[in-house]
Amino acid sequence: MGIARVKLIEGKTFLATDAYGHATLLSTGEGPGVSPMQMLLLGVGGCTAIDMVDILTKQRQPLEDLEIEISAERAQDYPMAYTKMHIHYIFYGAGLDPHKVERAIELSVEKYCGAHATLAAGVDITHDHEIRAKVIAAAA
Repeated sequence: MGIARVKLIEGKTFLATDAYGHATLLSTGEGPGVSPMQMLLLGVGGCTAIDMVDILTKQRQPLEDLEIEISAERAQDYPMAYTKMHIHYIFYGAGLDPHKVERAIELSVEKYCGAHATLAAGVDITHDHEIRAKVIAAAA
């Protein structure tokens, strides 16, 4: 197992580097980086998004695009931990099988997504989804 590092750059801005050498900025809400609490939400979203692509590809589903919106509520008192989280999946693709999409979500949240499993121990996490035909952006 590698080591993740967080190094002060200036003020309340930090360079965060994962065990593989990938970097991102962390800061408070006023700084140029993502806040650490928002990074937790992004971690859950990214983890389950990767699962969706992997599972639906294996199921030979015509996934054209995917968006995941994560909303959360925090406790009022310190440490102001997340108490509730909701994951809203938006799948794009004509011909996506709703049953296979539901199964992919179930597999991710119950078996494969380590970020979800880590937070689910102390956070009430719910989810829902919708399937849309791919919207083609108008030319500018």
